[in-house]
Amino acid sequence: VGAGEQIAQEGVSWRTARTFYRDREVFAYTMPESGSSPFPPFVNLSQSRTEEILDVQIASQPLIDARWNHRVEGLAQSNGGVALACETPQGRHWLHAAYAVVCAGAHAADLRQTLGVSFEGRSFSDHFLICDVRADLPGWSSERRFYFDPEWNPGRQVLVHPCPDSTFRIDWQVPRGYDLAAEAASGALDARIRKIIGDQPYEIVWNSVYRFHSRITNRMRVGRVLLAGDCAHLLAPFGARGLNSGAADAENAAWKIAFIAKGWAHEDLLESYHHERHAAALENLEITSATMDFLVPQDDAGWQRRRSILARAEHDAAARAQVDSGR
Repeated sequence: VGAGEQIAQEGVSWRTARTFYRDREVFAYTMPESGSSPFPPFVNLSQSRTEEILDVQIASQPLIDARWNHRVEGLAQSNGGVALACETPQGRHWLHAAYAVVCAGAHAADLRQTLGVSFEGRSFSDHFLICDVRADLPGWSSERRFYFDPEWNPGRQVLVHPCPDSTFRIDWQVPRGYDLAAEAASGALDARIRKIIGDQPYEIVWNSVYRFHSRITNRMRVGRVLLAGDCAHLLAPFGARGLNSGAADAENAAWKIAFIAKGWAHEDLLESYHHERHAAALENLEITSATMDFLVPQDDAGWQRRRSILARAEHDAAARAQVDSGR
């Protein structure tokens, strides 16, 4: 759609992944060069910047009518199309379309209820603090670092990976009830960051506290309406599977709606959207949930297994393969 080259140029890729357990590096691996492909195997770029690049592309397309400040409060279907009840600064009005793709994000409970679909799963109680820190860290711009049980975050873990503009995303597992504002005011947040980056100057570009969720709808197609992205599946963020699988949802939906609109396929083709993308969501859910269970074991047996694997990983290749910090 014209955004790939810009995303690849702005984003950064790390090639070496380092894994630490307590005070030791237990192993590292380096990905091979990408060969003849014009694109790297992946890039790190913030979701907000990715969306901004796509919004610019949308604005240049005469076939796309972007309507900001429209909140969809409800919808109704008939054999001929979908009607959307939109709240705007000028009041409520109805918008009519042949098909609708609901990309309303994680908080689309009312629309899911209107469509009669469930959103089963679990929400993990542990919290995570994320800080984008701009600093000069020589040698770190091509590395991802994962720390299990470091002395400066005992019993928990920390992930550090590079982003554009000399920025590094640091992700700490923190206790339940963690108060970001209180820690920033007391100076404890500065101390937390300096235990990782040292004494050099830094700038916090963005920060947030969040929880992981693993949820999926039972139906991704309801008549002429398709559900996509976080509205249909919530995943822990390992491998950026939320945004990446949402883009795959959109691609799958787009060509099928186009084929039906052109008369090249029957409307029954839409059912394959549910079968294909629901299967992908289940796979992503299984993979990310397995990672979460390794990062935050749910019982004593899980903790014992994790400690045993990490203790052996430095010298045992079989144990190394069982370390799951994100697939």
